[in-house]
Amino acid sequence: MMLIKKPLALAGALLSLLGSAALAEVDAEVAKTIKARLQAGNPMSSYGEVRESPIKGLYEVVDGNNNSLFVTADGSHFIFGGDLIQVKSDGEFTNLSEARRASHRVEALGAQNVEDMIVFSPKGKTKARIYVFTDVDCGYCRKLHQDMPELNRRGIEVRYLAFPRAGLQSLGYRKLATAWCADDSNKTLTALKNRENVPLNVCKDNPVAAQFKLGNETFGVRGTPTIVLEDGRVAPGYLPPATLVKEMGI
Repeated sequence: MMLIKKPLALAGALLSLLGSAALAEVDAEVAKTIKARLQAGNPMSSYGEVRESPIKGLYEVVDGNNNSLFVTADGSHFIFGGDLIQVKSDGEFTNLSEARRASHRVEALGAQNVEDMIVFSPKGKTKARIYVFTDVDCGYCRKLHQDMPELNRRGIEVRYLAFPRAGLQSLGYRKLATAWCADDSNKTLTALKNRENVPLNVCKDNPVAAQFKLGNETFGVRGTPTIVLEDGRVAPGYLPPATLVKEMGI
């Protein structure tokens, strides 16, 4: 994953660097051929939209693990395991693959129901939002939660998504489900992160499993907290409020 290094305003510039290739419609037969060949080779994986790449003759496809594949038109060869980097005339490097992944993350977040998240909002104007894949028992998740008053004071809304690190059969899952099932989810999540004794209550149809799957399959979450900005950039770890404010340009 990519650490946050540049301000929020850079997101649009990164995506614009993809140029007309990002918007070009791929011939339907080419797309069908590529996906069929890939699926035949690895039927256990899923493959996203086939897109033009900036390199003539290669097409970009993202697999189910969010890896970029650069594939020939007949699907017979592909490049795996690296990102496509643009070398600009001034010598600066731009990671075009990460820009595409960021765009995909934004789409994935937009498809989620905010009512299924536990949201801590500023009392005043909301200047920016962050999405946080969280566990109850990790130390840095607790540290980030202790920053909540300061984050909200600075105009940052925090939208929590559940990510039980030990899996769906763990005590951590039951604790997170208890927060999501509570009448006052904000209060219950805070109590659990403060190590208070909260009776466990796992209700039916809670969103924890779906959010855990989202974190694994779409965002490649490997640890908590994982912070996702509105532009799709990811910080796989804790960042203090001052750093978040600076990197988001607010």
